[in-house]
Amino acid sequence: MSVNLTLLIVMGTLYACGIYLILERSLTRVLLGLMLLANATNLLILSTGGYAGLAPFFNKDTEPGAYNDPLPQALILTSIVISFAVTAFMLGIIYRTWALARQDEIQDDMEDRRVAKTPSFDAEDDAFVPLETSEFALTAAGPDGLIGPDDAGGPGVTGAGAGTDSPASDPKERGTA
Repeated sequence: MSVNLTLLIVMGTLYACGIYLILERSLTRVLLGLMLLANATNLLILSTGGYAGLAPFFNKDTEPGAYNDPLPQALILTSIVISFAVTAFMLGIIYRTWALARQDEIQDDMEDRRVAKTPSFDAEDDAFVPLETSEFALTAAGPDGLIGPDDAGGPGVTGAGAGTDSPASDPKERGTA
């Protein structure tokens, strides 16, 4: 299979321009970039289909290798439908942004800059929680104030009646009322 060099150059140019336009802050340019990427992808799928063969109609006299492969054509048709849906969605977003703010460019705000400066390590997520922080009173802390495998019920199970089969969480059933 030999691929046309002109087709490859056009496809590479469309990909390059599409990626450049997607990286812009204007929604209209992002839309144009998405459209260029979709067309470049269609050319890529078309080039992977190989040479043009005969029409994909069955004939007893034609050998099976001479037929066109219908899969690339089906993939291109699917890609066209998906790119049309994405284009319609982006046009709706662009129209709504223009109707509300009368601008097409996405602006940086202080929250974006604050989030960009935060480190990826969050000490709170990796810290040990010494007390139960839930609003529900189903578990109780042990004598040392920790919730863990040291308590009577085993790992993660705490509170009255932990480790037993009878529900002894009611004070009247335990005889302490």
